[in-house]
Amino acid sequence: MKKVLFTLITAATLLTLTSKDANAQDYKNAIGGRFGSANGVSFKTSLKKNAMLELIGNFRSNKSVEYFNLTGLYEVYNPINGAPGLNWFYGGGATIGSAKVKGYSGDFYLSANGVLGLDYKFNGAPINLSLDWIPALQLTPDTGFWAGDVGLGVRFTF
Repeated sequence: MKKVLFTLITAATLLTLTSKDANAQDYKNAIGGRFGSANGVSFKTSLKKNAMLELIGNFRSNKSVEYFNLTGLYEVYNPINGAPGLNWFYGGGATIGSAKVKGYSGDFYLSANGVLGLDYKFNGAPINLSLDWIPALQLTPDTGFWAGDVGLGVRFTF
């Protein structure tokens, strides 16, 4: 996990040094799936020139745990020079959810989240891909840090 974190921080630093001011994202809205440790639905909408709001509904169910959560993220987009349609982004937000572990009662939880990722819009096609990392600082019912989830987003743009 330390190698992944170091790689993402290094990539973000390099991308910051090579980005320029421009209209970063090439679409207004996108809806589709986000696939990672928990699969879910993702919706993005443009707020202004280089910012988007992303809403993610995640769910997971197996023999030992069930959970559902809703995450809202404010994301700032920056284009990558020499790579049309490719942007890097960062931001933050919050998650509210419910978790049930087999043999224990369920808990509602709230966390503060960060996000760091890459976003690509195919030229001439209504398809958007993203790869992101969302770490979380859980605030309730217990305080703790979760190193996060790396997810792949596949969305239809409109």
